[in-house]
Amino acid sequence: MPGERIPFADRIDAGRKLALAIEREDFADPVVMALPRGGVPVAFEVAAHLGAPLEVLIVRKIGAPGHAEFGLGALVDGEEPQLVLNDEAMRLVHPPEAYVEAETERQRLEITRRRALYLGDRPRVSPKGRNVIVVDDGIATGGTAKAAIQALRKEGVAALMLAVPVAPPSAVTSLSREVDRMVCLASPSPFHAVSIYYDDFEQTTDAEVVALLKQASGDGR
Repeated sequence: MPGERIPFADRIDAGRKLALAIEREDFADPVVMALPRGGVPVAFEVAAHLGAPLEVLIVRKIGAPGHAEFGLGALVDGEEPQLVLNDEAMRLVHPPEAYVEAETERQRLEITRRRALYLGDRPRVSPKGRNVIVVDDGIATGGTAKAAIQALRKEGVAALMLAVPVAPPSAVTSLSREVDRMVCLASPSPFHAVSIYYDDFEQTTDAEVVALLKQASGDGR
């Protein structure tokens, strides 16, 4: 993007700027739920600024047979992990029922593995009856965020906010209809990959996620 200013230095910078914007929304007593891995450093800054608990919301894509990147839906972590299918994608691909069941079970095991890795034996912060802020480091298509939102609605949250540093206008318009509040700091058009809007977009590691969650819970102090 020659001549264009990169909006965010890194995920920490994005999280601090996002926190200030969220603060103006007067969204009372929230739980901040991060989409790992990249959403965790952003959400950590938001939770720290708001004095809110930080939790991870693990979402695993259910890919199409032979085309794993084409999402048929997603499995979303919760008290009971919830399968959220994309009806249009299912009609288009029409995968065998046995395939969907097997892939769902595979992703269920991966959610269990990641939750144990990230949180150990710490109990999950329940979003039921709470105001919830879902945070990621950016949105490209919005599929993961939409699945997370739908699953949280089924869990019985009081109100939902989606907060991201950057997203395309089409995703902002679409996802705004799914939540009670939407905060997006930058919505450039034309939209490039999320990474383009960061000066430093190094991949967040599992070790960084674990350290931030420990720090947020007080275990890392």
